Amino acid sequence: MTLKKLLTYGLATGVFTTLLLFTVHQSNLPHVASSRVVNEKQVFQANLPTKNTLRHEEQSRTTSKKDEEGVSSSCVPQKKFVFIKTHKTGTTTTINIFQRYAIYNKLKVLMPVGQGPLSWPFPPKENEYVHTPDEKYDALMHHFVYNKTWLRTKFPPETKYISIIREPFSHLKCQISYYHLAKILRVNGHGNAVKVFLQDPWQHRNRSETFFPHVNITWDGTRNPMTFDMGWPAERADEEEEARKYISQLDTEFTLVMILEYLDESVVLLRRLMCWELRDVLLYSKSKNTRPYSYKTYVATPEELENHRRWSAIDYMLYNTFNNSLWRKINAQGPDFYDEVNYYRRIKNEVSEFCTRTKERDGIKEQPMVVAPSKWNTEFKVDKTYCSYITKTRTISLDRLMKGRKYTKQEMSYAVIDQIINYRLLSRGLPTFNSRHDAHAAGIQKLRTRLFVDKRPK
Repeated sequence: MTLKKLLTYGLATGVFTTLLLFTVHQSNLPHVASSRVVNEKQVFQANLPTKNTLRHEEQSRTTSKKDEEGVSSSCVPQKKFVFIKTHKTGTTTTINIFQRYAIYNKLKVLMPVGQGPLSWPFPPKENEYVHTPDEKYDALMHHFVYNKTWLRTKFPPETKYISIIREPFSHLKCQISYYHLAKILRVNGHGNAVKVFLQDPWQHRNRSETFFPHVNITWDGTRNPMTFDMGWPAERADEEEEARKYISQLDTEFTLVMILEYLDESVVLLRRLMCWELRDVLLYSKSKNTRPYSYKTYVATPEELENHRRWSAIDYMLYNTFNNSLWRKINAQGPDFYDEVNYYRRIKNEVSEFCTRTKERDGIKEQPMVVAPSKWNTEFKVDKTYCSYITKTRTISLDRLMKGRKYTKQEMSYAVIDQIINYRLLSRGLPTFNSRHDAHAAGIQKLRTRLFVDKRPK
């Protein structure tokens, strides 16, 4: 037999065998009415899951399902972080994210013994923070001047460093209001304190530079205060080239420095860089700083802005560096980043509305809100507990939950005193103190309200 005949014979045998097997398979199928014509489209539709099946699949989502939804299974949540809580930059709002994450994930937080800052301006003393048995920590988030050397003795190399800053002129207005700097600078009673100050900031230098004897440190609430919180000394305000190098180094050390003016974009980027869930980074949209002051909306003249840029040049360097860094990192995220920002805003508003109703109807059982899965999140529930966390406006409220109990009276006596109270002491010709305990020992009482000096002999 020739090769051609062999090939023809083999092909015919294969076709016959295939037809025979198909006929046998069809004869084993259940009887289908002859009137039912099943076309290709109907076969495709018959293979689609029912609504109940879809619901079940969403509830029992697996890691492979996350990949289908666009949530990368290779993304590992980062559970070691340091949040440098700068002053008057929206940190009372944003710290809520980090407190909630620590609570839900049972992280070991390096916390102050008493309410308030962890320390200022140096790392805390041994008796000023809560120690763990092994001296190992997962997170830090209270007011603390950035000190890389000390932090690396407490946190492993993989720790992520995060902070937030804001546009320097808006920051100046907030600083002058919060710290009552107009009185200290003696520009109150002359109309707009900011306008008067910016006519010639150098004229007020002797008063704006404040020396705190208890720590032997100078601090200036009007000149580069954000960079001070990031570790640059106030005494070196004129060393701009060295400061530029320092800020460049910060840019390599921090995973993210958020920008208050672009908070939603910053938070979405935070979620991505930390591999966290949407529920971890939602903020309560009703949390706004409503503290009024006359120059809050004041728009500076070009001359005043130029004076401020020269006066607080290092803060402007800091802001420009991390503003550029933010957008560089956002641009690297891909085209769907802004879709997620819009989605984040929508869910944030919906959750905020739900939590507002939950607060107003306290005592009335409310069904949890279910946030459906999307490309950027798995399904999650917003219940009364979640609402109670996200709506907290005071840091101490969630601090107590992280601590597991209320602060004792003795613990509160060791709370670190912040600058505003020491400012009040200095304005009355009194010494400054590191803690409430030290102030009380010197006869200074009622530090949070009006100062009271106990003159009784010890």
